[in-house]
Amino acid sequence: MVQDRAVPETPDIVIGNTTLKYTAKNPAIRFLTERWVANLERVIGQLAADPQGGPTRVLEVGCGEGVIADKLHQRFGEVVAVDLPDAGLRAWWRNYPGPGYLHADAHRLPFDDDQFDLVVSVEVLEHLTDPERGLREMARVAKRHVIFSVPREPIFRGCNLITGRYVSNLGNTPGHLNHWSKRSFTKFVGTVANIRGVTTPFPWTTVWGTVRG
Repeated sequence: MVQDRAVPETPDIVIGNTTLKYTAKNPAIRFLTERWVANLERVIGQLAADPQGGPTRVLEVGCGEGVIADKLHQRFGEVVAVDLPDAGLRAWWRNYPGPGYLHADAHRLPFDDDQFDLVVSVEVLEHLTDPERGLREMARVAKRHVIFSVPREPIFRGCNLITGRYVSNLGNTPGHLNHWSKRSFTKFVGTVANIRGVTTPFPWTTVWGTVRG
């Protein structure tokens, strides 16, 4: 359930999606988002069929509105979903009551080592002030599987420019502090995990790996 105690909101950080991509009126954004989600579900389906056993405890870091957390809950049951304090997100979470929601910072996760069989973090690492620390934290609490997804650059910014979005920022979406190509992001995730699969649903990169140690 959503925690009830009052918490301070998070100043000076872009929280959630700048564009409500899951419910976008723009058919192109909605189409690309649906393809990205379908690809993510295929990747999750692959690891669910892992011969060594599928996940039973799952964490989503940076769960946003709760859409992906809800899909994880439908598949695996026990899901914890975290994001920064924000009243708008808490309102969204009421639409997806299955996961257990908490407020937490990706740089300092309040969990033990190896606590979750699967850690998922999509459209988050590009927002972190210290992505290396965030990546290590997520790998620390993961017992086996990790799945990460980020915008594929410079394609993502190029798409923004073509559609006339964020032109003054050269197409950079507000809150995006870090930028990776497919190759550089795969290498980045490879610092903490053995890469099991890389997919490129336009215009994103999704990487599945198994953590070392």
